[in-house]
Amino acid sequence: MKRLIFLTGLPLFVLARDVPQISITVDQDQRVIASNGIPNHNPGRFPNRNNPNTISAQSYTFRVPAKPEIAAQPTGSRRAFFGVAVNGVPFEPGTAEFWNYDPSTGWVYEAMSGKINLGLDDSHAHVQPTGAYHYHGLPTGLIVSLGGDGKVMRLVGYAADGFPIYTSYAHSDPINASSPLKVMRSSYQVKAGNRPNGPQGKHDGTFTADYEYVAGSGDLDECNGRMGVTPEYPEGTFFYCITAEFPQLSRQWKGTPDASFEKGGGGPPGGRRGPPGGGQQDRGRRPGGGPPGGMRSGPPPNPFEAPPFPPR
Repeated sequence: MKRLIFLTGLPLFVLARDVPQISITVDQDQRVIASNGIPNHNPGRFPNRNNPNTISAQSYTFRVPAKPEIAAQPTGSRRAFFGVAVNGVPFEPGTAEFWNYDPSTGWVYEAMSGKINLGLDDSHAHVQPTGAYHYHGLPTGLIVSLGGDGKVMRLVGYAADGFPIYTSYAHSDPINASSPLKVMRSSYQVKAGNRPNGPQGKHDGTFTADYEYVAGSGDLDECNGRMGVTPEYPEGTFFYCITAEFPQLSRQWKGTPDASFEKGGGGPPGGRRGPPGGGQQDRGRRPGGGPPGGMRSGPPPNPFEAPPFPPR
């Protein structure tokens, strides 16, 4: 039986079981986010030509530290949700779309590069074969539902390590809450020269390995974040920003991620039948990790190959 539900002023015909459900509570030293993963805004049309999957309710229970701490070194987010939005929809920056359909090459396509169409909607989201709707970039619909962007720092979610996730706007003076807001710039740049193997050709942002971190070239660190004051953390905290340019969402955590963000199996997140290049698509392994550094031979090196979660 279908019901007419009004969400953020937009009527949606949805099944009763697909009404958005979200609960955020703090239990001692943990923040617990439980949701069914249904967005509180109007998503795009799914299935569509480049994403054959239908949104369906999930059963998520994410746990993050209520008082996160910076770890000795960043941890790569490979094979995991990076975080979860305040509406209960997960963030997942990477893809499982490999050049020539071959994960061993190490050349993974970027969802937001414009060189591959994964059927993203206006909120930079699409649907996994499991029915899981998830964001690859700025969650536009969510931001509108929260009151828009650019007037205040807008908290949109929490990373798996517990640190908050904001849009690209932050204070120009990180320790002065009265300073004007400005758009934060990523410190990742497209590499110069040509790819030494695999797809060959000039580095142009098609693949994750086309980028490298250049310290000081932008406002944010290698985790696409920085220290500073925010409305929710007036004493200051580390926070992540979602940028319009690569990496959009960070590919590594500043703190220690909780294992509740690890995914088990499934196909490629976009459900696309594969990018051009031939061969067979990998349907079991999850996205490649963060942007690697220089390379000499073989697949592009990936500093985030290690399992992202500590042993239980």
